Amino acid sequence: PEVVNGRTHKATVVDLSPWVEYEFRVVASNSVGIGEPSRPSALLKTKAAVPVVAPTNVSGGGGSRSELVITWEPVSEELQNGEGFGYIIMFRPLGSTTWTKAVVASVESSRYVYRNESITPLSPFEVKVGVYNNEGEGTLSSVSIVYSGEDEPQMAPVGTAALSVSAAEVEVSWQPLAWNRHTGRVLGYEVSLG
Repeated sequence: PEVVNGRTHKATVVDLSPWVEYEFRVVASNSVGIGEPSRPSALLKTKAAVPVVAPTNVSGGGGSRSELVITWEPVSEELQNGEGFGYIIMFRPLGSTTWTKAVVASVESSRYVYRNESITPLSPFEVKVGVYNNEGEGTLSSVSIVYSGEDEPQMAPVGTAALSVSAAEVEVSWQPLAWNRHTGRVLGYEVSLG
């Protein structure tokens, strides 16, 4: 802490965080050393301010067809800078010039799902997440690319063949489905008896 002249009876403390409770003590010092600290002052809360720290780890993806799932790391309480804290989600299809804006008023939120039938499966979106409180809107994260949800496979596997292995076993084979830009990767197959 800054040393204040012995004839001064007050000091301004700077670089404190907004909307945080502090207590203060004063110690006297001379050429011999430092004395005992005073009793702590009453707790004093600094005034609120617009939040300045944007959420981190903005990503997402997955979800169902016609969904855009956006996730982020929540901002800790000491960085919210005031009451009425929430998140601003902005997104647009890659190449578009118009942003869609949504507000999530929950402090603990770390996920937003946008649902719209016009969303093409596995479409890239530019996404950024910001913060706000009662004092105003704060910082936005940098842009991340997030893909909308996949669609279910649109075609059945072909080349299905069955080979009797024993009295109780049959080996079934098929040609794998190719990756499709709109329906995405195939995670598995279901073999049913007919």
